[in-house]
Amino acid sequence: MDIIKSIEHEQLKNKIPDLHVGDTIRVHQRIKEGNRERIQVFEGIIIKKQGGGLNATFTVRRVAYGVGVEKTFLIHSPMVEKVEVVRVGKARRAKLYYLRDRVGKSAKTKENLGARIENKEITLKEDLVEEAPEEAPAIETETPVVEETVDTVSEEVVEEVKE
Repeated sequence: MDIIKSIEHEQLKNKIPDLHVGDTIRVHQRIKEGNRERIQVFEGIIIKKQGGGLNATFTVRRVAYGVGVEKTFLIHSPMVEKVEVVRVGKARRAKLYYLRDRVGKSAKTKENLGARIENKEITLKEDLVEEAPEEAPAIETETPVVEETVDTVSEEVVEEVKE
């Protein structure tokens, strides 16, 4: 294998989320401030996906306080903690740049009502697990202890009260 490809292969994540243009997603991003680290959530609509391999990116757009904000995330970045699909959108284009000119409800994509919200993940590389030689499965030799409890009910004679 080529040296560059082998280095890139080490940097790839094992599983990446299955994202489509038009989906509304929540991106959990790790942010470093000085010596502290926190996770910030960015929720919006995917307006484009581009690139491949280690350089694959997706751009998310949201409107915050009346101002459109777009952020581009690297899929394989260690700063991207996780990506959740909130809503599956219907998009008939690969790039949704026309959403930049829209305001309010028209700045959303139609929801694909029949679609289930599933966090599907695409496996890029299998986890290599070193297998030890197989041993015979352990068998329990102890018999479980069963205790029987018997409830004793005693009958009491009740006298009738006459008025």
